[in-house]
Amino acid sequence: MGETVGRHGQPRAVPGVPDVSGAPVTAADTATVTSGGTAPPRAPSVLRSGVIMAAGSVVSRATGFVRSAVVAAAIGVGTVADGYAVGNSLPTIVYMLLIGGALNAVFVPELVRAAKEQEDGGAAYTDRLLTVCLLALLALTAAAVWAAPAIVDAYTDYPPDQTAMTVALARYCLPQILFLGLFTLLGQVLNARGHFGAMMWTPVLNNLVVVAVFGLYLAAVATGDGGTLSAAETALLGWGTTAGIVVQALALLPALRAARFRYRPRFDWRGSGLTRPLRNAGWLVLLVLTNQVAYWVTTRLATAAGLRAEAAGIDGGAGFSAYNNAYLLWAVPHGIITVSLMTALLPRMSGAAADMDTAAVRRDVSYALRSSAAAVVPAACGLFALAGPVMALVFGYGETDGAAVAVMAGTLMAFAPGLIAFSGQYVLSRTFYALSDTRTPFLLNLVIASLSSGLSVVAYLVLPARWAVTGIAAGYSLALWAGWAVTALVLRRRLAGRSGRVPSHALAAQARLLVAAVPATALGYGAARWAEAGGPVASAGAGAAAIAAVFVLLARPLRLTEIDVLVTDALARLRRRR
Repeated sequence: MGETVGRHGQPRAVPGVPDVSGAPVTAADTATVTSGGTAPPRAPSVLRSGVIMAAGSVVSRATGFVRSAVVAAAIGVGTVADGYAVGNSLPTIVYMLLIGGALNAVFVPELVRAAKEQEDGGAAYTDRLLTVCLLALLALTAAAVWAAPAIVDAYTDYPPDQTAMTVALARYCLPQILFLGLFTLLGQVLNARGHFGAMMWTPVLNNLVVVAVFGLYLAAVATGDGGTLSAAETALLGWGTTAGIVVQALALLPALRAARFRYRPRFDWRGSGLTRPLRNAGWLVLLVLTNQVAYWVTTRLATAAGLRAEAAGIDGGAGFSAYNNAYLLWAVPHGIITVSLMTALLPRMSGAAADMDTAAVRRDVSYALRSSAAAVVPAACGLFALAGPVMALVFGYGETDGAAVAVMAGTLMAFAPGLIAFSGQYVLSRTFYALSDTRTPFLLNLVIASLSSGLSVVAYLVLPARWAVTGIAAGYSLALWAGWAVTALVLRRRLAGRSGRVPSHALAAQARLLVAAVPATALGYGAARWAEAGGPVASAGAGAAAIAAVFVLLARPLRLTEIDVLVTDALARLRRRR
């Protein structure tokens, strides 16, 4: 699915859309890009880079959950929340549809190539490329704000009052497009110089701004009418959300100054090679278009399901905002673990692919699959077994009642099994990018997007209104597993075709993890139910402890090497401290 900055401040994977779009490509291990063409910095290790990014992701997502809880407390998960979710999602949709995928996948490689090939270290080329992108972002933002009614109509089927509120929210939020792009551009320049921290930590500021805005709404502005927003309330929530993105983007400027990057606008584009990035991004643009079709299907069905549930008198939101909240929680382990690991590994994999060292690529793919699965599989068990108490703990406040929490918990349980395939698919698609192949991921994405959309339609038509969004989430999980299997087969043949047989270590390791997942999930669910009288904190804690205990106890009998190493290292550190 298309990625950019989300409401947790981290790259947002748009709900319901396969995550196989152009990923941000860091080149910290390869070169630097500056206005002065300075020498490359010393390349940080994969582990250190991954830890820095994971730490930033943990903090930003933690504050993001506070943000989501405050938003849910303020506007619930009903039709008003659906309108806000749609209005706040449209900037990401438009941005990724028309320019975001190209920036994410092409920008850094082009800067790195220019730094190597040009006498000035790529300074002039960098300034030209930034100027072109900024002008494109300005034009896109202005056009999107003007076309807000048509865009909202394309993604929803609301009655007139709901449509008017959603259009107003969209017009307040659509200026985010400019600052989403600015954040991506400046962050990729920092990544190319080996500076990962700022791009991963400044999203915390975004979350704090939005928490403050919704806190003000709760304390001083809210009318208490859960069914509508006044014009003043709409403006406060819309502009306040956009302010978070503005602060997040501008907060990168001090880091750029510290990295000695200086931007000078340049308009001498003719004959400068700027057509190459556009040509290279062609398949990624098609991939993003496919993703947005799938997202359009999901949004239309989920919003319609919410209206149908409300008309049927069902207590609790069963529409797009419930689906969106469940998705955001579900994607957290992937963002912290897999994205951080692959962002740090991708430069090394790309270098090995450029050297035609297929064995090294295979080793890195195997390592990434095994290492990410060691954390993602237990996380998926936890999301399934502890969905009820976790959703209550994060979202069960204010306007969000027990019925709404139950809807979101069921949707999260439907999502949970797909997390394993979601993470694995991400690793494999990034491997294709390391091989300089963007056409194959596009074709494979068609499998996931079409299957997800088809199953979503079936779920909406067959299931009662209360369970429609849960069925849509389950369809997405099934589509991810099918897509992962097909992608693994294609990549296996690609790598084996160059040099021998692809090792099956990763497949065997993941199979053993899935064996352990069955008793871990069952015992975790039982422990959570046993402790539910103590509240969501006690219930979630008991279930998580049971799941962790099962994986630890089975680590050696099932040869879960990565988990066994983590446990051994933790015990060794504890002994040293004592």
